[in-house]
Amino acid sequence: MQKSLVAAVFTVLLLVAATAGCTGTDRQDTGEVVVAVTIPPEEEFVERVGGDHVRVILLVPPGADPHTYEPPPGVLAEVARADMHAAVGSGIEFELAWRDKIAALNPEMLVVDCSRGVDLIRAGDGEDGGADPHIWTSPRNAKVMVEEIREGLIAVDPDNAEDYRRNADVYLGELDALDAEIAGALARSGVKTVMVYHSSWAYLARDYGFAEVPIESEGKEPSPQRIEHLIRQAEEEHIRVIFASPEHSTRNAEVIADAVGGRVVTVSPLEKAYIANMRHVASAFAESGRP
Repeated sequence: MQKSLVAAVFTVLLLVAATAGCTGTDRQDTGEVVVAVTIPPEEEFVERVGGDHVRVILLVPPGADPHTYEPPPGVLAEVARADMHAAVGSGIEFELAWRDKIAALNPEMLVVDCSRGVDLIRAGDGEDGGADPHIWTSPRNAKVMVEEIREGLIAVDPDNAEDYRRNADVYLGELDALDAEIAGALARSGVKTVMVYHSSWAYLARDYGFAEVPIESEGKEPSPQRIEHLIRQAEEEHIRVIFASPEHSTRNAEVIADAVGGRVVTVSPLEKAYIANMRHVASAFAESGRP
């Protein structure tokens, strides 16, 4: 991967050098604030707060895995002219791999850490364990991210500060309603444990009172012994729905589901339509807890 990183950055440097007469952002030409975001849910966050004042560049497209994806040179060339990067900030592997390279391409770009103020969940064991990066999968954290994006947009475009504040207030109100809706649905369902292939929902589980049990561990496929253990757990806890995501293989989820006479349901943490998607996810989790 390191060679491809170097090659991509070298290509972008050539592109930037070739357009040296057009350095800086496109704001003088279009009046738009150009904002790079890492994952699709942040597209909705920025577009709802920024409205007509922003243009969004998505770094990790739908269907791609943020843990392993490498952006093409054309996207990096766009980022080299962006005003702001709304970084997830919680240790997502894409950002860890590309943060310094993107900063070198555009040292004047404001980088907003959307995880600031989020109570991070530690992942792994001991001091070497980082944070679980999937902060956006809880609406309560999404509110924090939206507030950070609002402040970032005000910093780079103070002339439209009132619009950003007003738009953010409306969207934050919608997230409050979503929070209440999800809390009620999950409480009524009685769901206690959700078994998932990839651990994406720990923040949702923490905030709404259920346990997430991942099949894979730290990005590694489960051993036969772990599969056996998970089958026993699913049987003991009457788990009949195993959740997978479009970004990962469903094979091991299907093995467990078949063994307990259950089924695999696909839910994605990376849909752009954040509110609609989280409503769908919460409904699927709630249904899995009903007899």
